[in-house]
Amino acid sequence: MRDNIASDPSSAPYRRIAVLGAGSWGTALAAVLARNGQSVALWARRPELAEQINTTGQNPDYLPGIDLPDGITATASLARALSGAEAVLMVTPSATLRQMCRNAAPHLPDGIPIALCAKGIERGSGLLLSEVVAQELPGHPVGAVSGPTFARETALGHPTAATVAFPFAYADRLAPLASPAARLAMSLGGGGFRPYVSDDLVGVEVGGAVKNVIAIACGMMSGAGFAENTRAALIARGMDEMKALAEALGGKRETVTGLSGAGDLTLTCSSATSRNMSLGMQLGQGLPRAVCFDGSPVVVEGEVNAASVIDLARRIGVAMPICETVHAILHEGADLERSFSDLWTRPIEAEPRALDLMLDHPSPTDPLPFGEPA
Repeated sequence: MRDNIASDPSSAPYRRIAVLGAGSWGTALAAVLARNGQSVALWARRPELAEQINTTGQNPDYLPGIDLPDGITATASLARALSGAEAVLMVTPSATLRQMCRNAAPHLPDGIPIALCAKGIERGSGLLLSEVVAQELPGHPVGAVSGPTFARETALGHPTAATVAFPFAYADRLAPLASPAARLAMSLGGGGFRPYVSDDLVGVEVGGAVKNVIAIACGMMSGAGFAENTRAALIARGMDEMKALAEALGGKRETVTGLSGAGDLTLTCSSATSRNMSLGMQLGQGLPRAVCFDGSPVVVEGEVNAASVIDLARRIGVAMPICETVHAILHEGADLERSFSDLWTRPIEAEPRALDLMLDHPSPTDPLPFGEPA
């Protein structure tokens, strides 16, 4: 395999890449690619932001104070961003992805791969984001880039790892070095950014969507005064919910133990830098949703994902009690303290799943000690 890497010209990275979305993560990915010598067109929704990036060499709105490398050209024109592109990184929120696909369609070069760099499940349809793209942009290989990545650290070149996942067609298995996953990994790999290649797109996407919801749960309980035992329990059992949903959709449970599952979950549940964790902490402290983030209209993907994940899980019969609890609090007006007390006194289950056992909880009405010193 190593000899093939050295000699096979088809393993060459993509050299002209369009990044659609000039928020913090899109800009960070553009910086990674540009440092590796790729030519990057960075699409910004607002012309004034594109102009600022081009004139100052920084993204003052999303990554202030970080100098971006040469090789990035920002534009508010999709036609310019996509002209001559060999691959596309699509970094737009799940709620606007379908419309972005429709806007980009007239300008996309035929057959080029599209990698999703946002995380979620489409609300209403229950479709994975890759399925949304496949519906709107047929004829393009669709994959994802996902992992434990905070944008600022990535943009600064800190050691970072992520998974590049695309389904492997028969031709890709015959010549894996020429696959979209391998070529995009070659484009991204360099400096502090270390990619890994996967053929389990479903598992990677499920991990990315569910971890946002579990992070809100961890934030809620941290904000309410609980500590490490509680967070560890939510992470471990949240990962089990990820595995159950991924497996039901045809993904691999083992993918959830990798970067895009366990890695991303651990990062997001460990720092208030995560908007999901931060929202949960504010709600756990008793703040109304309207005044969280000082009243700013901050988009929190886990808030959207809580509804779409639960819609999908209910439809296909997958039990996700932590996600159900978060959904009930965010979208059904459920009381936070009562909801988590109910979660903790559910019937006792077995680990592993093969031990098919369920016991009534011996003290189902005992509330958790909210408000007591940690």
